[in-house]
Amino acid sequence: MGSLTMDQAFVQAPEHRPKPTMTEATGIPLIDLSPLIADGGDAATVDALAAEVGAASRDWGFFVVVGHGVPAGTVARVTAAQRAFFALPPERKAAVRRSEAGPLGYYESEHTKNVRDWKEVFDLVPREPPPPAAVADGELVFQNKWPQDLPGFRRALEEYAKAMEELAFKLLELIARSLKLRPDRLHGFFKDQTTFIRLNHYPPCPSPDLALGVGRHKDGGALTILYQDDVGGLDVRRRSDGEWVRVRPVTDSFIINVGDLIQVWSNDRYESAEHRVSVNSARERFSLPYFFNPASYTMVEPVEELVSEDDPSRYNPYNWGEFFSTRKNSNFKKLNVENIQIAHFKKSLVLA
Repeated sequence: MGSLTMDQAFVQAPEHRPKPTMTEATGIPLIDLSPLIADGGDAATVDALAAEVGAASRDWGFFVVVGHGVPAGTVARVTAAQRAFFALPPERKAAVRRSEAGPLGYYESEHTKNVRDWKEVFDLVPREPPPPAAVADGELVFQNKWPQDLPGFRRALEEYAKAMEELAFKLLELIARSLKLRPDRLHGFFKDQTTFIRLNHYPPCPSPDLALGVGRHKDGGALTILYQDDVGGLDVRRRSDGEWVRVRPVTDSFIINVGDLIQVWSNDRYESAEHRVSVNSARERFSLPYFFNPASYTMVEPVEELVSEDDPSRYNPYNWGEFFSTRKNSNFKKLNVENIQIAHFKKSLVLA
């Protein structure tokens, strides 16, 4: 991919191109989870952390966590494995390339909102579902494609996935508490997960003013836990004025994105953050998102405790598996239709 010249498929419409200078975001919530990680935290500590997470989810739709308990060695091993994979010759990467029906593995022509992204990726699922006896037309088959002869790659990813799941459930509990729900209220949705991990590589781009590593979007799942290197490039649309601002990398941290599912479950108390990735002409960038997603059979709608006569449900129920498959297909190739969004399930509320 590094040898690609600037193909028109990568060019963003003028209104979506990054500005030459990017304002650095200030005031992004930085939450230290170490009191919770160390000993589970006493009730007051947990309540205080939940309040911080709630305010961040309401006002920003994302936040940065430190003191998260993920071992430094786990992160070092997975980032070394990531760099080793993308350094492989093209034919070795092509051997584990994704297909339309099998969406896991390597891919170098992802689309976001029907414009090609300047990146290459490798996707895997921490929990592989049993292979179906028969595959219906259009059904996606989630089976991992592990690269051969890459020592330690699979082990590093599996170790990282385990650490991410532990952190994801801790965050899910804090979000539930912040909404005054039972601490494990949302856990049941994740019994049969469709969670996946993505390795991202953004090569230097000859025209970073025209392209994006990932076009503007909101994450469709529940939570995204992102590890990024020190290059920087993640931009978030600031709620207060709609401007794009750059999220500065913080050492030993993870960025937590609130996804569309949390927005729907919370009945719009929290809002998912619109974000994108800018690229540059000098340095390659690596990032590692963990997309925490529920079972495919989940019917998504506001949780009943957050719906009342005064605050009725703002969404029609929708099936997560169908939503996820539709979004995955639209990322695979350019379509002539708008990408599926939760806005399509929003009710028209008549206010008396």
